[in-house]
Amino acid sequence: MNVATVSKVGQGAPDLAAVKAKQQATWAAGDYAVVGATLQLVGENLCEAIDLRGGQKVLDVAAGNGNATLAAARRYADVVSTDYVPALLERGRKRAEAEGWRIEFKTADAENLPFKDASFDALLSTFGVMFAPEHHKAAGELLRVCRAGGKIGLASWTPEGFCGEMFRTVTRHVPPPAGLKPPALWGTPAHIDELFKASALSIQATPRDFMFRYRSPQHWIDVFKNYFGPVVKALAALPPQGQQALLDDLLSLLNRWNRAKDGTMVVPGEYLEVVIVKR
Repeated sequence: MNVATVSKVGQGAPDLAAVKAKQQATWAAGDYAVVGATLQLVGENLCEAIDLRGGQKVLDVAAGNGNATLAAARRYADVVSTDYVPALLERGRKRAEAEGWRIEFKTADAENLPFKDASFDALLSTFGVMFAPEHHKAAGELLRVCRAGGKIGLASWTPEGFCGEMFRTVTRHVPPPAGLKPPALWGTPAHIDELFKASALSIQATPRDFMFRYRSPQHWIDVFKNYFGPVVKALAALPPQGQQALLDDLLSLLNRWNRAKDGTMVVPGEYLEVVIVKR
């Protein structure tokens, strides 16, 4: 994954190899699994949305620490879990072993999946493939390895929601590389249509909220500054005064979105749940 919400492409083509290397370093920083594990509900709901069946062959793309992977395994699917950060796959492997699931874990790039055409009945990605630098290339790979009549289930943060605004806050302090499309475009029906409509029998896009529940807004800050790679890397790139300015802006953002009135934190994180049936 990557936080780039890059502005205009007219500034020249990005060095995609360098961008991808930087992304890998970003998501390997901190310990994303600490944050990722709190998002488990999204993977469970996505498996229900695609009506996953036992025995189906499933590929989780940009799986992180395996939320959708585990959700699919719990429905007795045959799952392959992929990510380009081996440390995150290892966290997913440990979770699977703890629950007794037999899952294949494989290091793989979402833009160059090492599988034959039409290899899977269903593909899943929760807040993962949306961060691939080349959107059309990643979408094309999802379609390529999905069989005709198979389903692709995606969960992507929306531009208007809390996470979209959080990423914009980070990139105001540490600008991303120029020339890339914003990842949060995957959270818009229009972009999903652009990527998938020509190869789809149907597309269902449903806005949903994931509720970020923490002890307090400051608790969220403490977790994300220590464990969430994009924030960890942004802070490392700033001088002390800049670090404090970023943290202050994030805390202000949290306080504005927080629904809780008792000192705790309940923040709705809007995402787009997408179910695509391949033609």
